[in-house]
Amino acid sequence: MGVHIHQHPTRESDLGHSSTTSEKDEAAVQGNNENVVHKEEFYAGNSIYAKLHQITGRWGVEERGIERLPSDERDARKPITVGITWFSINMTFVSLTLGVLPVTAYGLSFVDAAILIIAFNFLGSLPVALFSSLGPVFGLRQIPLSRFYFGYHGAKLAALINVAVCVSSSAINAVVGAQLFHGINPRMPGWAGILIVSLTTLVICTMGHRFVHTYERYSWLPCFVVLLIVLGVFAHSGNFDPLLPLGTGTAKASGVLSFAASVYTFTAGWAAYAADYSIYQPADPKPSARVFWWTFAGNFFPTVFTELLGAAVMTATVHHTDFAAAYDEAGLGGVFSHVLIPAVGKGFGTFCVVLLALSIIGTNIATVYSVSMSVQVLGRRTQRVPRFLWTLVSTVGYTAFAIPAYQEFATYLENLLLAMSYWISIYLGITLTEHFLFRRGVRGYQPEAYTDAKRVAVGIAQEWYRGPVIKAVGEEFVGDLGCVFGFLFTTVSYMVLRYWEKRYFGR
Repeated sequence: MGVHIHQHPTRESDLGHSSTTSEKDEAAVQGNNENVVHKEEFYAGNSIYAKLHQITGRWGVEERGIERLPSDERDARKPITVGITWFSINMTFVSLTLGVLPVTAYGLSFVDAAILIIAFNFLGSLPVALFSSLGPVFGLRQIPLSRFYFGYHGAKLAALINVAVCVSSSAINAVVGAQLFHGINPRMPGWAGILIVSLTTLVICTMGHRFVHTYERYSWLPCFVVLLIVLGVFAHSGNFDPLLPLGTGTAKASGVLSFAASVYTFTAGWAAYAADYSIYQPADPKPSARVFWWTFAGNFFPTVFTELLGAAVMTATVHHTDFAAAYDEAGLGGVFSHVLIPAVGKGFGTFCVVLLALSIIGTNIATVYSVSMSVQVLGRRTQRVPRFLWTLVSTVGYTAFAIPAYQEFATYLENLLLAMSYWISIYLGITLTEHFLFRRGVRGYQPEAYTDAKRVAVGIAQEWYRGPVIKAVGEEFVGDLGCVFGFLFTTVSYMVLRYWEKRYFGR
């Protein structure tokens, strides 16, 4: 919760770089920085901060915030636990929501969707795996680690954007859960389902890292079993249409580009949180490499499976009026209820849909937990506020946003994913360029300097704006190239400006 501890620096062998850092040097860097919050500030006297930390400490709530985690406090198990965490985050009904877009928003066939899902989930999983592997190396969470890419104060802007993305995506996820509840009980209002998801998520996130990992270790299994049942039932129903009429020309190209951006964004977007869930792993190089591959597997395989299943089920809404009516009435919740309940019975089918709704908690835990870490990067005052209070504030915020979003889910989802693509393309353009070109891997970092401000360094197509490039292509082109142009522009401009900074300022 923002407690800064004067600690022994991580060993050079743990960091994987050649620079040697003494305990005195690191203490000087941390102790002289006015934005560092010290542990004694929380517990001294009768301040409200001290009282809150004393109370939550008795309950077992996680006390550690964004400060660097020393190697002797790494108590995680094998790297496979990181993979299981990511598997649970993605093996939820949230991933299925992308299956709505190829049919309802972009007019693509299942074949089109399948190719894009496999290819762009593969690409999107790579940066998540990279930054997840850096968590054990440096003992830093993702946004504090971003100070090495954006600079000390620039990381605050990244933190603000990340908070907005986390809150928005959590709201959309809660809406998905509410749709499922409404699908089995039409009398249940949307806001009630949203509250079930948000309040349950709040309880788990409040307890912190250990409880999050414990929940994620097992939460994937019920959802996976139910989705296998859905797959078996739907495959034998005869309602699957793998060869919907294929689009052509500009309209087809725009749909392909927009859906590809959505798939990539959904997976690569986790790069902005990746290290948050791996810093408790040992700092040795070999486990870090394993963390990379376990993280990749935990992102790639469940997202491909769930998104393909979602796209397959949605093909039934094109030629079958009963499926179309179920979707119009209760969204995805109505469609999946229509698949399960007639085939397996009302009692067991309802139980399965409830499990799918509750699976969404696994995804929301990841976004809500990371909000508090991003907020603490903003400054000394936000770091002093206990982490669980930021979790509470963010929960209230995304719940308030989710309730009006319930009625226009598809529109909110499409616009959110495309807006997120602008952010993640900029984030990756800067971070990957800095990591590979200027720092040349982990050996180019000086992780003890993460608190030292002196040592850390055109194609939109939305309803509210159409960029000049899009206008030049033509009105019939509705695809969004913002993420592509954002990545290219950010990468090239960052290379030039960063080279100039290193040459003239030596940092």
